[in-house]
Amino acid sequence: MREEHEQASGIKSKLSSNNVQGALDFLLAKLRSLNKIPENGIVYFAGIINTGANRTGMLNEVLIPPEPVLDYIYRCDSVFYLEPLEEMFRECSTYGLILLDLREATIGMLVGRQTEVIKHLHSTVPGKQRKGGQSAHRFEQLRRIAIHDFYKRIGDAASETFLEVEPSELKGILIGGHSPTKEEFSESGFLHYELQKKVLGLFDTGYTDESGFSELINAAEDTLQGIDLIKQKNDMKMFFKELATESGKVSYGEDHVRANLELKAVDVLLLSEDLRSERVTLKCSVCGYENKRTRKWKSNEAVPAAGNCPECGSALEVTDATDLVGELSELADKGNARTAFVSTDFDEGSQLMIAFGGIAAILRYSTGV
Repeated sequence: MREEHEQASGIKSKLSSNNVQGALDFLLAKLRSLNKIPENGIVYFAGIINTGANRTGMLNEVLIPPEPVLDYIYRCDSVFYLEPLEEMFRECSTYGLILLDLREATIGMLVGRQTEVIKHLHSTVPGKQRKGGQSAHRFEQLRRIAIHDFYKRIGDAASETFLEVEPSELKGILIGGHSPTKEEFSESGFLHYELQKKVLGLFDTGYTDESGFSELINAAEDTLQGIDLIKQKNDMKMFFKELATESGKVSYGEDHVRANLELKAVDVLLLSEDLRSERVTLKCSVCGYENKRTRKWKSNEAVPAAGNCPECGSALEVTDATDLVGELSELADKGNARTAFVSTDFDEGSQLMIAFGGIAAILRYSTGV
């Protein structure tokens, strides 16, 4: 941070230089006062924003993320870098992972963005070079028996691991490794029959130990994205079906959805991935005017200015701001509702943002709200 502070003095624009150094002064002060890093890490945001009427102010936020921060990131830009945090608020899906060749096998789980090794197995399968005195036929028989036994050990270990996960939470199983080993294992029924139905695909990987997990996940990226998109489409299909039948079991718009969340009547909360919105308290320091409102902006835009006081024309100041997505998601959790973040990359998802303001819900029952 000190090095960045020194480098900021070389920025050609004096205004930009002062703004960056001011933000870094805030960060350095916060870091100096930090006695212990929280278990999940810590996130600092600092920057100069336009508050209206040609006035600026320092925006600074300190957040403890809901999941461990995996990276150290320093970013100086015209907008805050939020992607890692946004990823944490996506639905946390669980996938089973199996990597194997004829030497070893690794069984693990992918939960959200984090992988965990559950078991690592070593095989007793002999190499293709037979020992002296053995016939080729006899050697191949013994080798096939050893391969079968190893596949069975993998299947039993994987089945034991994955069957402990709630069936509705286990979204699928990815199998990686060398060919034709992974194909032979998958096609021979060594997994429990309920788990066999959840195999999403077979993927080539160069490694079959823990280091192969990232390779497997990268290879399966298109498959995983496709599954998530299908789920989003099904949620939107259900929303429009209930809307068309006028069953009363849908809600849209911030006020109506919020009211239904408070009634704990929401089954699925639908939030557009493009939604950028917060509840703010605006106050005029001159005449005392105060108001609360929701302000929205697009993901590629800066946060809107507070504007001017409607009573006296002075610049309004933001005295409190609450992220709307986080607030609604928290209400959904309290009411045991599922939160679904919906992409705008398909027609129904785009309609959620354009026609319904990015906020809608499927209800458990009609509330009349």
